[in-house]
Amino acid sequence: MGSAMKPKMFEELLESVREGGAILRGQRKSSRRLEIRPSMIRAIRERTSLSRQEFARLTGVSVKTLQNRGQDRRHPTGPAIALLKIIAHEPHLALKTIHQT
Repeated sequence: MGSAMKPKMFEELLESVREGGAILRGQRKSSRRLEIRPSMIRAIRERTSLSRQEFARLTGVSVKTLQNRGQDRRHPTGPAIALLKIIAHEPHLALKTIHQT
């Protein structure tokens, strides 16, 4: 199986991103609340083989925010959850895609 994203998966991802944007703009209420526990964030980061600093930079947050998430003082929401799910599901593809931009 190649590294290309299947059209159905891409459409689902795109719809999730659109929904997240609408929720952030206050145009739509979240249909569900998905929580990502600190242990999940740590496991996702470990799958990428990145340091805390590299993972923080990759996900667009400060190291302090990443540490606060790891200690359950802050929780990712909306697009951050979507990005973490993408990285968890396809870490190598996510890394490749993010580094291309």
